[in-house]
Amino acid sequence: MQGKIEIRWHGRGGQGAVTAAKILAEAALSAGKFIQAFPEFGPERAGAPVRSFNRISDNSIKSHSQITNPDVVVVLDATLLGTINVCEGLKDGGLVIINTSKTPTEIKKANNIKAKVATVDATDIAVREFKRNIPNTPMIAALVKTTDILPLDVVLKGFKEQFSGKFSPEVVEANLRAMKEAFDKVKVE
Repeated sequence: MQGKIEIRWHGRGGQGAVTAAKILAEAALSAGKFIQAFPEFGPERAGAPVRSFNRISDNSIKSHSQITNPDVVVVLDATLLGTINVCEGLKDGGLVIINTSKTPTEIKKANNIKAKVATVDATDIAVREFKRNIPNTPMIAALVKTTDILPLDVVLKGFKEQFSGKFSPEVVEANLRAMKEAFDKVKVE
């Protein structure tokens, strides 16, 4: 990646959208990038829509406002497609990455999305690896694969360093496996 990229994450409380933005930012920082990661949520409960944001740049970031015209939108819960306009403000030539078992073509047709679409069944991966629907780390890998924002090995190394003291080795390894699988399985159209 050269220049700057702005990302908006959409999820539901408890799915890890805020954590995903932080994980990505930490990995980008370790790669020498300038970063921002911040959430937007109120007193919502688990399951309520949540947004978080990233700015990643090769140069100092001067803007400190909400991201209204993202380059990429990442959707951790496909049911949000029917309730909010996740493509609002998406730049021309932008990319939408959606956690779904459907193909990009099916998603485009069903939701009248004109942008480039990538899909990966991050829920399936998460449930198999973590026994819970927390699709954030697989979605980070899908983002990395479809944007070339960072090399996957930088993200994997950053995750391991960031969470080895916080989670058991089994949980860390499950996340690393989940990211590798999502990286390999994401489809783009």
